[in-house]
Amino acid sequence: MPALSGRRLWFVGIGGSGLSAYAQLARAWGADIGGWDKVTTPYLAGLGDVRVEIGPDPAVPDGWEAIVSSAYPGVPGTPRAAFLRELVQLRRSIVVAGAHGKGTTAAMITYVLRELGLDPAWLIGSPVPQLGANAGAGEGWLVVEGDESDRTVFGLPAEIAVITNLELDHHTEFRSLAELDAAFAAWADAASHVVRDAEPYAGALAVPGAHNRANAGTALAALELAGVPRSQAEPVLGRFTGTGRRFEVSEVGDVTIVDDYGHHPTEVAAAIAAAREAFPGRRIRVLFQPHLYSRTRHLATEFGVALAHADDVAVTEIYAAREEPLPGVDGMTIARAVSDAGKLPTFTPTVESGVAYLLSRVRSGDVLLVAGAGDVDRAPAMLRAQLAARL
Repeated sequence: MPALSGRRLWFVGIGGSGLSAYAQLARAWGADIGGWDKVTTPYLAGLGDVRVEIGPDPAVPDGWEAIVSSAYPGVPGTPRAAFLRELVQLRRSIVVAGAHGKGTTAAMITYVLRELGLDPAWLIGSPVPQLGANAGAGEGWLVVEGDESDRTVFGLPAEIAVITNLELDHHTEFRSLAELDAAFAAWADAASHVVRDAEPYAGALAVPGAHNRANAGTALAALELAGVPRSQAEPVLGRFTGTGRRFEVSEVGDVTIVDDYGHHPTEVAAAIAAAREAFPGRRIRVLFQPHLYSRTRHLATEFGVALAHADDVAVTEIYAAREEPLPGVDGMTIARAVSDAGKLPTFTPTVESGVAYLLSRVRSGDVLLVAGAGDVDRAPAMLRAQLAARL
């Protein structure tokens, strides 16, 4: 009998990347599922004809067990972190966590396992085109992208714990890098096997950048612990083409558009470096949307240094997400930091004005890099449409 047979699970916030994936896996493992969200999102497409209610306020029908997104802490029910722990306990699990690269590394591991016929299940926070979805329900290893931003990952009982790297990113949750490192060390101590500080992979990859060579080396080390020899994994890994919004490339005429989720200075610098590697000799024009007031306040100088490596920089206003504004912290904070680092930026408060700026500057052969974790993800489609109209 399927592990969740007989359960009626109602996901509050089902349109999010995390809960939509949990819902897909729960359905495959025997549960009846449904859910609510404020708005329709692209992640709902993977749920097919599942009952979904869209409205301004969370609602849980009678007779259903609520699984609640962390975005709605006031709704009674099982927190999403507790439900994820339940899912992880049902299978031999590889849990991938860390400041950067955890989604890509988890996707690499899953892709290799699936291509080799090892039938993995997976829960990954972004779409993976080669896998077809951000969740899958095979009978083999369960591969999970863990999240330290709210400490969820530290409750997951991994058989193989994978730590890509550590860097302080969530300043409202952790007081210091030492506190973050201690939390990861305690989590790793409870795992049967741990991958940390793996050697970068030097072989051929379809995804550019030193950060992806590091991701690949970590993935290969985890696969070895899962019983997959490197000689079998490496040729498959070389065909991996990436995840959604992680250096996602499109072309319009002779202009290249790169969409990247990077929202930390290390990630932004890696995206610009990868663009230099993938498109040598071409101008790199960046539209960057800062994400969170706390991150902007603490890391403004580092953002300035990272963005100054581009040829042209536009910065929008901060995407607040879950935070309230902080006095004296706004998009201009980043723009001033870019100027201090030696590059003259342009402040374009909205995504629309940022797109308009790039379009006013674009020349033949340019690379337009869109970076950020907020609604700047609208920009690549806007750029493609308007560039295509010029052809």
